Amino acid sequence: MNKIVLITGATSGIGKGCAEKFAAARYNLIITGRRKDRLDALKAELESAHSIQVLPLCFDVQDKEAVFNILGNLPAEWQDVDVLINNAGLALGRDNFEDAPLDDWETMLNTNVHGLLYVTRAILPFMIKRKKGHIINMGSVAGKEVYEKGNAYCASKFAVDALNRAMRIDLLKHHIKVTGIHPGAVETEFSLVRYKGDATTAAATYNGITPLTGADVADVIFYCASLPPHVCINDLVLTPTRQADAFYFNRNQ
Repeated sequence: MNKIVLITGATSGIGKGCAEKFAAARYNLIITGRRKDRLDALKAELESAHSIQVLPLCFDVQDKEAVFNILGNLPAEWQDVDVLINNAGLALGRDNFEDAPLDDWETMLNTNVHGLLYVTRAILPFMIKRKKGHIINMGSVAGKEVYEKGNAYCASKFAVDALNRAMRIDLLKHHIKVTGIHPGAVETEFSLVRYKGDATTAAATYNGITPLTGADVADVIFYCASLPPHVCINDLVLTPTRQADAFYFNRNQ
């Protein structure tokens, strides 16, 4: 019987990379996102390419009622989730604290923190019942170091870092693994969303470096999820070779 992985934010970037990677390894997939057309297209593509089953679920992780109604009532054949990848998240804006729009702050916190909490709590009863499972939370180097004009985004990813550690402790008794993955610069839709459609500014994020791709991060996530039952990588930071941390880059001039 194929294992099951649930991936939030699966319609682009790291989430889509994870869907493709796990599908190629013959996992059945539960994929979530806000764009139904992309979910349906990904389902068709992966089922055709890998002869697996894909369950697309369209909702926003910020919506607590939708999360618990949908994920808390999965069909019986989809409840044995082996791996949960809490990937849905975003950054909005690069503004000084005193200038940042409150709506941006709320969207980031509600998605990156509350959404992760809601999805995890909705799925946990299935893992606890089986006394096994693996929760992989997508953090960021922004959750390790605060940088100028990062304010609420950094705060949201610091919260994810804290939740990784708290979950790891609290879920020990249930034999559930918890892994925090903290990427540096990854070229996805991330910067385009952050800069609200300004493609020139978004592209400049990656000037002078070869950034990570969604597939690169997916490879690392899959490795963490493929280790023997007695091995858990608790925390992992990965960056492009030309990036050391949230601050230091060696860019080509």
